[in-house]
Amino acid sequence: MQGVYNYSTLLLSEDKDVLYIGAREVIFAVNSLNISEKIHEAYWKATEEKSKECARKGKSRQTECLNYIRVLQPLNENTLYVCGTNAFNPYCDYLELGSFQLMGKNEDGKGRCPFDPAQSYTSVMVDGELYSGTSFTFLGSEPIICRHSQHGLLRTEYAVPWLNEPRFVHSDVIRAPVNNPDGDDDKVYFFFTEVSVEYEFFNKLLIPRIARVCKGDQGGLRTLQKKWTTFLKARLICHSSENNMIFNVINDVFILKSPDLQEPVIYGVFTSHLNNVGMSAVCVYSVSAVEDVFSKGKYMQSATVEQAHTKWVQFNGEVPKPRPGTCINNEAKAMNYTSSLNLPEKTLQFVKDHPLMDDSVTPLGKKPRLVLQNVTYTQIVVDQVKVLDGNTYDVMFLSTDKGILHKAISRDTEMRVIEELVLFPDHQAVQTLILSNKQNKRYIYAGSNGEVIQSPVAFCEKFTSCAECVLTRDPYCAWHPIKNSCVEILLKADTDRSLIQSLNGDSSQCPDSADKGIQESKRYTVKAGSTVEMKCSYKSNLASVVWTFNNEIFSVAPPKYIVNNALIILNVTESDAGTYQCWSHELVMNKVFSQLVIKHVLEIEKTPPPMASTTPPPLTRMEGIMETTRFYVVKKEKTTKMSTSPSTTPIVTTSVGGVTFLTNKMTTPTISVEEVFSSLPNVEKALYLTNNNDCSLLIILVIVFFLLFVILLTYNCYKGFLPDACLKYRSALLSGKKKSPPSLKDCEQGLKETLVEKTCTENQCTGTVKPTNDTGYETDADCGNGNITHKEDETTEEKEKDQPFDVKSSSPIPFPSSATFFVSSMASELHPSLSSMQPEVLSSADRDVLRLLPPFLSDQGQIVHVHGTLHLFCHATGK
Repeated sequence: MQGVYNYSTLLLSEDKDVLYIGAREVIFAVNSLNISEKIHEAYWKATEEKSKECARKGKSRQTECLNYIRVLQPLNENTLYVCGTNAFNPYCDYLELGSFQLMGKNEDGKGRCPFDPAQSYTSVMVDGELYSGTSFTFLGSEPIICRHSQHGLLRTEYAVPWLNEPRFVHSDVIRAPVNNPDGDDDKVYFFFTEVSVEYEFFNKLLIPRIARVCKGDQGGLRTLQKKWTTFLKARLICHSSENNMIFNVINDVFILKSPDLQEPVIYGVFTSHLNNVGMSAVCVYSVSAVEDVFSKGKYMQSATVEQAHTKWVQFNGEVPKPRPGTCINNEAKAMNYTSSLNLPEKTLQFVKDHPLMDDSVTPLGKKPRLVLQNVTYTQIVVDQVKVLDGNTYDVMFLSTDKGILHKAISRDTEMRVIEELVLFPDHQAVQTLILSNKQNKRYIYAGSNGEVIQSPVAFCEKFTSCAECVLTRDPYCAWHPIKNSCVEILLKADTDRSLIQSLNGDSSQCPDSADKGIQESKRYTVKAGSTVEMKCSYKSNLASVVWTFNNEIFSVAPPKYIVNNALIILNVTESDAGTYQCWSHELVMNKVFSQLVIKHVLEIEKTPPPMASTTPPPLTRMEGIMETTRFYVVKKEKTTKMSTSPSTTPIVTTSVGGVTFLTNKMTTPTISVEEVFSSLPNVEKALYLTNNNDCSLLIILVIVFFLLFVILLTYNCYKGFLPDACLKYRSALLSGKKKSPPSLKDCEQGLKETLVEKTCTENQCTGTVKPTNDTGYETDADCGNGNITHKEDETTEEKEKDQPFDVKSSSPIPFPSSATFFVSSMASELHPSLSSMQPEVLSSADRDVLRLLPPFLSDQGQIVHVHGTLHLFCHATGK
């Protein structure tokens, strides 16, 4: 149904021929003989308040905060007990089958239904009491196996030895035999995978478990009050010694119960998480082997090593009586223990501390019944079929995580997959699988996230010959010689002895035994270099395929030849032409039975040789042009554009002199020599810029780029960005022009402010700025490098060459005391000996020091110039 998802809960009512489907927020009732016929539907949605509360807790409102139906169990003939996740607040209710409406009781579903729709769970209804395995908390941190009844909740102890991160897969009840001599009780079994506590491993080691509780368990009086007193668990072994594989994860379990069996048989599907090998196995266990472990096996106990580490070892002490974990049987009743409520405290305390058995449950035959590579089985159901020879065979239906169903037959101690069926073409994983037990017509029902599928247990009508019908070894199918068809034996009376069936594959009784199958023939005519696929759909899953080529065994050698349900030949050549035959080979009673399935005839299409051309060899500039190719050039306003003329001929690409063009491939087989050479001018125009307008445009572009280059070069030369070779031309251009004084850095700004000429009169002094004389030396702008760059001015070149640092002054320079102290403080930073300068007449040595200082004002308003010392002074003083 559109908009409905997660069809993960199925319940089949054989008496009413109704299949109940629990999906997301809806429950359906459909006809089990034709599930497309819907009978009833009941919607059960989470309330708006619950959805908002769930979203506030961090869950997705679109996917998780909905009501997923997880429990569908028959309470009585007229009522179903249903539970849903209800937006992470599980609720349970009763569904009245007559009106198909919920009664609205809304019981608390904790312990009965998981909170999270992605959490594992299992449940079974036994005599009106619900047994379930799930999580008891919102976070899923408290696993629980419990029973809900009118007497209250009976549950497991919340402790690691009891349950350690389990993943529940199945639960079922096994009834005790009527009038059994031991007076035993009915038992409920739980199957799950949990983290091991008894084995040390560098990572979490998963272990498959089977746990058991007794139906009559009432819990303890003081110890284990409202807890199981019969809870025991053991390890399930599924190990293949042939390939040394241990399958330690259990995915599903089916308990086969039949009146023809002495005891129920447990079928389990396993995978391995120890290494990514992609293998699955089926192991089979007897219930008696399980009971022997629980009733006679040794227990395990925890031992503390060095006060820190807990290790589980075998318990070798005295076991109290009655034996811990057993049901109230005749032996316990003989000791006056009629209920678990009056069991001795010693027995109850032992059960509380020793729930794990040391012995393990081994499979029948000490090995897996089936091991298959490259497949992951998710679900299993098992059927028993009585064939025409009177023998009974177990038929297993195994679903995969890719939406495929395998049918396997168990004969003696061997299991073989005889058929493969695609249930979900979009490879949806099969989440649930159930089998109807109708005697006349049986179906398989499979549920996935998006849909439910109904499939018959056999497709006998697809076999069109007696040999095919017998060789399939399907216990459901037999050949009807009168109807000349393969029929299903469940639909025929037991008195019909004309049917032909052989589970060992012996087809000698078939009237068409001499016929080697239907020889279908197909013919292929392909071009050389192409790829051809020749299919071979053989119908027996136990057969192997052999290909022959021209009546000889054909060896497939990749990568040219590939076999994958068909023979694929890549890059076909003349040598591949011939007859290919697909043969089906089967081993029947130690003999190989060969059957021709299909014959393929492969031919190579022969192409006519190219016609000889009388056209002379093309010119060098026309190499690569096909003789059937024409070019059309259209000129528009100084630009030449190439376009194809309107035509219905296909457009192809042609390479001319390394240039690719769009061309119209003409269909005429030949062309004259004059026509080829008549296109030469157009080709010239398309390939080369020979037009005058094109040449002038190119010349203009070159001139523009050249002028830009000259302008850029001149600008960089003028700015002095180019090397010394350009500076000579720059000096010539700037000759006779006076250079502006260089700009000063921050460290020179304070000195620049002192270059003020003081004009003093008797009453006042005014300051005017007097420019300094150009010394002809250019100072580098970087005052921190201590380098001096010289650039002589042509007007003073010869005069100042001999005395570049001479002081220009027209009169003696007497320094006043204020100026002297300022100069002294500045000079002291250059050298400590200069700090003792006095306002008296300076000596010649002091005058030499002053030459190192920048210009200062004298008391007479004259400016003292010191040439070329500004950067050296800044560098020395660090300013």
